[in-house]
Amino acid sequence: MKVSNIIPYFKEELLAVSQEREIISWAYIVMEFLLGHNRSDCIIHANKEITTEITDRIKQIIADLKTKKPIQYILGETEFYGLQFKVNEHTLIPRPETEELVEWILKEEFSSALDIGTGSGCIAITLAKNTNAKITAIDISKEAIDVAKENTKNNKVEIDFMLQDILQAETLSKVDLIVSNPPYILNSEKEKMESNVLDFEPDLSLFISDNDPLLFYKKIGVLAEKSLNCGGKLYFEINEKYGAEILEMLSKIGFVDIALKKDINDKDRMVKATKK
Repeated sequence: MKVSNIIPYFKEELLAVSQEREIISWAYIVMEFLLGHNRSDCIIHANKEITTEITDRIKQIIADLKTKKPIQYILGETEFYGLQFKVNEHTLIPRPETEELVEWILKEEFSSALDIGTGSGCIAITLAKNTNAKITAIDISKEAIDVAKENTKNNKVEIDFMLQDILQAETLSKVDLIVSNPPYILNSEKEKMESNVLDFEPDLSLFISDNDPLLFYKKIGVLAEKSLNCGGKLYFEINEKYGAEILEMLSKIGFVDIALKKDINDKDRMVKATKK
């Protein structure tokens, strides 16, 4: 097999699984991962023969893609805000919407921050990489923290990690900024979701009971109001259905300058609030 054969091979094998545009994207991601070739390199090296070992690896990746397993889990890594992150079944795959949240946060001035429900560590590590702030991150999953610690090392930053169930916490450390992307997809919304999410990403990080969809926001909001320094900021990623309710809840807790922000898809996806 030559480099020029890889995209046609992906399309031939996977057109029954996904749309052509996504298949081509997968093929380029795999070539970058296995060969170190970007799109331009793939053209330059179109006639380059690839080894049997690489060919076998491509066949296995395609077999995994046919099961709807996300490419990020197959390769064990993904990119977020220009940085590389290891991911596995214990961590969510970072989304572009979360990159938008980070970009919003980075407009702030802060010397300390806490990331609640850190997962792969993508938010905490990106903040540490782009500021001089002292960053702390917590998660209920030891396996997720293990991944986040590895990502911290690979991205050459320092973060204090704590294994903690935020719903059981009574206090948080004093910081200038708190951010959380908690579970916010309703259990009733599962039926509308793709199998590549349902079958592979951790339920613990995704879903919340329909009976109390704001459970995490309420708990974190109350704790944040007590622990944020004066003028400190609270940032959330949210379910678009509950923007107005979250704004009202934060106002009742005592936050001011509360703002709701849309993502690139015009969905209410981010909230920012300030402690008096």
